[in-house]
This record gives sequence, structure tokens and C-alpha cells, in this order.
Amino acid sequence: MIRNQSHQQEIVFKGYQAGRIIPDLFTLDNISRSSVSQRVNEGIELTTRFVKRTFDILFSSLAIVTGLPVFLTLMAITKLTSKGPVFYKQERIGRNGQPFFILKFRSMIVDSEVNGPQLTSDNDPRITKWGNFMRKTHLDEIPQFFNVLMGDMSVVGPRPERAHFIQQIVARQPIYTRLLTIRPGITSIGQVDYGYAETVEEMCQRMMLDLKYLSQVNLITDLKVIGQTVMTMINKKGK
Repeated sequence: MIRNQSHQQEIVFKGYQAGRIIPDLFTLDNISRSSVSQRVNEGIELTTRFVKRTFDILFSSLAIVTGLPVFLTLMAITKLTSKGPVFYKQERIGRNGQPFFILKFRSMIVDSEVNGPQLTSDNDPRITKWGNFMRKTHLDEIPQFFNVLMGDMSVVGPRPERAHFIQQIVARQPIYTRLLTIRPGITSIGQVDYGYAETVEEMCQRMMLDLKYLSQVNLITDLKVIGQTVMTMINKKGK
């Protein structure tokens, strides 16, 4: 359990799995259930939330259907270029602190985190050659459109993180809990303007950009971020 002594920023992790703390129940006392959630949700009109969710479903469905040939091709190449499963799933923390499994095409060798959670870096030896290309073009994240359809994610929203890193981020920046009041996204303002983070400190810096999204949640913003993401993919600026 991790508890910030500040009454307004108290965070409680409950639940155990194989002797380690996991967020089976992620309770944000006086945060998601009251003050922060109320302020954010009141700032996002019901019609805006409805339009955003409708857009997510339509956009993801279209991406999956029209991108099926690309999807199948990526599956085949991933399978042929390295040993291991085609897909990779990892537990992340979503809206209101609920854990879910994010889906990706596998871009690393099997058992890449046998020594515990790690952030990637330039020239990471765990990344396969094909995986490196997918990560630079963000093609490894295409399966996340299924996460969007299932309601775990949105097309645009804060980047979902693992509980291991959230604990460290919140210890430095308790305001991070605000990002847990909306669905995380496949892409975000932080991803576009900052990119991937290699340290917890960099994750905190990127978080400040994602916090801006809470004050401008609308379809126009989402379309703008999607357009910028496409350019990032074309220019291979991912990691």
C-alpha cells in the first residue's frame, strides 16, 4: 500500500497477486470519487462525452475493417521474424484506476522483463529489428483499437501507465491522479509533443502536457491530435 499523507491526495492500492501489490481495486479517496472526478466531468458536457465515445467506436471500427490487410500482414511478419507470440498484452491502469490489459503487436524478445518493469531507451537490445520499425511507426499499437471498442481506452487520451510507474509518478506529482478520471488513449498530446519517456522524471514532464487535454476535451482537439500522430508515424518519430 502506498499512502500520500496529504488528505486530499490519498491513494490506496489494494489487492495482491503472487506476493506483489496490484491495483485490483484502485481507490482515490477524495479524488476520483468526489472532487477531481466531479470537477472534470462537470467540465466535460454530457453531449461532448457522448460524441467522443461515439467517435471512438466509429473510428476504431473503421480502422479495424479498412486496415485488416495491414493488420494481417503485420501479424505474419511479426510471427516470421522472431520467436514468440504475435500479440503482447500488459496490465495498465485505466479510468478510475481500473486495471485492464493493453494489446500490442510484440516488438520485443520474449521474457523481456524477467527482471521487473523497465522503460525502453534508444538502442534497447530487447527490441527486435522488426519491432524497432513498428515502434518508430507506431504500428505496434494498432491492436489497441480493440481496447477502444471494449471501452478500456479512447482513441485520444492520456497515455495509460503501469501501476509500478504510477506509484513513482504520484510520489513526485500527486496531480497525476486527475488523468485517471477519463479513458486513456492510443495517442495523446503528450505523445505527440513530447514522445516516449525513458525515465520517471520524463514521464512526469509528459504528464503536464496530457493534463492540458482535460481542459480541451472535444472532437476538434481529438482530430488535431490524430492528424499529428499520423505525421509522427510517417516521419518514424516513435520509439
